Amino acid sequence: MTKKSQAANEDQTKEPKKKIASLVKSQKEQKVSAKEVKSLKEEEEDLLSGTDSDYDGDSLSGSLNSDDFDSDIFDSEDDGSNRETQEGDEGSDDEGELVDSENGEEDGSDEEGSEQREVAEESDSSEDEVAPRNTVGDVPLEWYKDEKHIGYDITGKKITKKEKQDKLDSFLATMDDSKNWRKVYDEYNDEEVELTKEESKLIRRMLKGEAPHADFDPYAPYVDWFKWDDAIHPLSSAPEPKRRFIPSKWEAKKVVKYVRAIRKGLIKFDKPEEEPNVYLLWGDDSTSDQKSKHLTYIPPPKLKLPGHEESYNPSLEYIPTEEEKASYELMYEEDRPKFIPKRFTSLRSIPAYENALKESFDRCLDLYLCPRVRKKRINIDPESLKPKLPSRKDLRPYPNSCYLEYKGHTGAVTSISTELSGQWIASGSTDGSVRIWEVETGRCLKVWQFDEPVKCVAWNPLPDFPILAVAMGIDLVFLNTELGTDEEQQRIEELLRLDNLPEPDEAAAAIAKWLPDEKYRGIKIRHFKNLSYIDWHPRGDYLSAVMPGGETRGVVIHQLSAHSTKRLPIKMRGLPVCTLFHPNHRGIFIIATKKYVRVYNLHKNGEPIKKLETGLREISSMAIHPGGDNLVVGSKEGKMCWFDMDLSSKPYKILKNHPKDITNVGFHRSYPLFASCSEDSTAYVFHGKVYNDLNQNPLIVPLEILRGHSSKGGVLDCKFHPRQPWLFTAGGDSVIKLYCH
Repeated sequence: MTKKSQAANEDQTKEPKKKIASLVKSQKEQKVSAKEVKSLKEEEEDLLSGTDSDYDGDSLSGSLNSDDFDSDIFDSEDDGSNRETQEGDEGSDDEGELVDSENGEEDGSDEEGSEQREVAEESDSSEDEVAPRNTVGDVPLEWYKDEKHIGYDITGKKITKKEKQDKLDSFLATMDDSKNWRKVYDEYNDEEVELTKEESKLIRRMLKGEAPHADFDPYAPYVDWFKWDDAIHPLSSAPEPKRRFIPSKWEAKKVVKYVRAIRKGLIKFDKPEEEPNVYLLWGDDSTSDQKSKHLTYIPPPKLKLPGHEESYNPSLEYIPTEEEKASYELMYEEDRPKFIPKRFTSLRSIPAYENALKESFDRCLDLYLCPRVRKKRINIDPESLKPKLPSRKDLRPYPNSCYLEYKGHTGAVTSISTELSGQWIASGSTDGSVRIWEVETGRCLKVWQFDEPVKCVAWNPLPDFPILAVAMGIDLVFLNTELGTDEEQQRIEELLRLDNLPEPDEAAAAIAKWLPDEKYRGIKIRHFKNLSYIDWHPRGDYLSAVMPGGETRGVVIHQLSAHSTKRLPIKMRGLPVCTLFHPNHRGIFIIATKKYVRVYNLHKNGEPIKKLETGLREISSMAIHPGGDNLVVGSKEGKMCWFDMDLSSKPYKILKNHPKDITNVGFHRSYPLFASCSEDSTAYVFHGKVYNDLNQNPLIVPLEILRGHSSKGGVLDCKFHPRQPWLFTAGGDSVIKLYCH
């Protein structure tokens, strides 16, 4: 039967064949086991005979190479398709159906349509036949590398990974299945996808560098879209390109003729005239041959030519008077003129120059002992000298924007302090008022008014004792904030009651005196000098007070439970600026003077432990890391020093950020953050990571510059929130700002 007759018969039997194909498909599903056994036997025979495909032992399943798409493999595909049709024919004959055995040899559009229907039935890309896919999303698969699951299904249950075949199983699967080379492993869905014939054809065309679709014509006829009718001017007024130049053959022959004449000597050229070898006697020899001979040659500087004042008979205006000569004697030898003009009647009467030999000798020394060499400059990229720091996005969270403002003070806010829970904040101002604010709402809860400007406020670090210490002038006042429970308030009232005061020492009585504060029902400690700084012990019972004018008695420690004052057994060296208690070691006490920071052990009668050399002009503030091994010191010249006390007594890093004085520095209790504020109305936030490994240095990265306060007075104090990465700043513009992330 010819192909034309087959095509004609197919047009008539198209509808019955569809029904027959559907019946054959249902019968195939009923007899899957028998057909699989039969197909396996046939494939084994084909593999042994080597007629289906050539197997490459090194290639594994799921890998696609350009050699995999050769004609041999596609011949095996055709054989496999023929086997499938034969199996379908045998199954239809067994069931008694009338199916044409010559369908596998049909040509034309009907054959392509049948192949497309088979591809649609066998394809894995149909959403109805594929199981629920992994819902990993746009997430790197490395996150699930060590996990037993990969994503979650619709109900939220984990989707376990499928067990991967080892190399032996994959090899056996390749030997058993001739279509195993079509399978590709999908990592995101954790499944093997089998490529269809159409997809493999597309890949083969792309590997050959052709268009994916066979219908695409890369050499389509050019469509001239421009209308050339009535065209007066050219499309472009650009000059003709050189690629359009056609060289002249006649000119090339002429050039060859001249070249041959020059080589034979028929054409001679005039020789260039030789330049006379002369040079300027008094000219600059920087353009001489020495420059070309020696690359590092630099001509020596020329002596100054003699002028009118060195003439034997100069004008009267060049001759100095007796007063000028006397003034020359009073001048330094370096500033004194080396030659004083004189006047002679004739050239014979000129005496020998007395400094001629000395000047010529000095000139020779200059030429001999001062060699002039041209040195090469080292070209270094400035970016390569910068340290490689992590990105700021990786170091979040940190405060970067103003979230809330606390307004109520009429004067500059000199000090702020946060309560341990982070719900309240206290502030002191030069208007003599102390206020307590609610952090989240900005509501002013309580106000105390004093007669003197407040210098410093400090909240007790214990959560059970909400006591506020306020320093102003020579007085230190302990206030009951009335924020705790009734039991806590009862204990605080007993603690702030001065009934039976112990007899103080004579030395302590001369420094401070304990008095009851009847106005605010607290305790007032009156010192002999003005206070500048106070700091609580982490246990909340001791408080250190600094008096810069007290000199050797400038630092005292008050014990609130015993109502007593103790003088330090330390000989002060310099004026004290601020003090700190060590956060972990009970007896360690740190005192900062104007130039040095000294560490003492109070348990051993004030024994000095370490002296830190800052190298600063004047220290203004100090803060210690919660770990206790690192210290930050701010100065009045805008510099900030980071000390690693276990490493050295000299600064590990010196940061120069502020153009004006630094007013305060501070660490966060839990986040790796520290900040500094200055009179330039800015606050700098840094990332300060301290590692447990002693061999690894701390990581310091500048993060943000916080602006917002007016230039009036600058930023006077800054404190971190105890639990959140927030920063409070107190400005000279009587405003407190809260910066959040």
